[in-house]
Amino acid sequence: MSSRNTLPAASARTTLLAALVALSSAAIVSAQPAGQRTAFESVGPAAGLADPAPGLEANWLDKLNPEIPSPVAAYIVANDHPMGSQIRLHEFKPFMRGGMLRTITKVGSVAGMDVSGYQGNVNWSSAYSKGARFAYVKATEGTYYTNPYFAQQYNGSYNVGMIRGAYHFARPDTTTGATQADYFVNHGGGWSADAKTLPGALDMEYNPYGSTCYGLSKSGMASWISSFSSRYKTRTGRYPVIYTSNSWWTTCVGTSGNFSATSPLWVARYSSTVGTLPYAWSYYTFWQFADSGTFPGDQNTFNGAYDRLVVLARGY
Repeated sequence: MSSRNTLPAASARTTLLAALVALSSAAIVSAQPAGQRTAFESVGPAAGLADPAPGLEANWLDKLNPEIPSPVAAYIVANDHPMGSQIRLHEFKPFMRGGMLRTITKVGSVAGMDVSGYQGNVNWSSAYSKGARFAYVKATEGTYYTNPYFAQQYNGSYNVGMIRGAYHFARPDTTTGATQADYFVNHGGGWSADAKTLPGALDMEYNPYGSTCYGLSKSGMASWISSFSSRYKTRTGRYPVIYTSNSWWTTCVGTSGNFSATSPLWVARYSSTVGTLPYAWSYYTFWQFADSGTFPGDQNTFNGAYDRLVVLARGY
């Protein structure tokens, strides 16, 4: 592709931001809920084209696959908040780049990864050859965004032999949990009992656009999650995996909701140990421990042997 249609090197940050702002047409940003600040509002001339947009990490440009066509990149940057992006902004920033995080190995655990639109077309054969045996792929965010690379990522991971699943970035301030569960399932977030498809994951983390807890009380947040979970169970026959951090969950849900009996926990902590788990889980199923490493996207481990991962996928 020509340089006019693909992303330049990361060093050309100002040029890229200017190009993305120019490409953020009404058609791209119209997907956002009315009144919501878009990712481009802080990267115009007033911002000097130097600062990342609200809800984006300082190194967001480095995460973009340079082969993504610029119009698609603009759509991704305007709407896609990858799993853990807000947790990294608020919590474990000092731990993200340590070599220790990239070499965590656990007896009886399975290595895996999660990706979003930022990774574009993923080389799944390479990731599998390096040891990845499961992958979660972002499907949706709110009711306004679908990952333009979902098919390549979701089907590609399956085709090389990985156990795969989809995830949804929650926006509890825009629509009901049930509405977002329907949007998720309708755009790739379903489940099938083929022993190769994991139940969908609900990504609960900090609000990229405003108040930490999306303007909800703890009981209100628990009700929203329950609405999503119940609807997802009705649509697919499975409860979703819940992804979160102990800090966010304690702040925004606390003891108002106990989902430990139905939803496997996917905990985010960028350290050498998993740390305290959110209420009232006594066991974690997945652990996201780094935002870069051996595999594209975030680095994860499944807390068990491979045959247990198969059981989770199959449902019995």
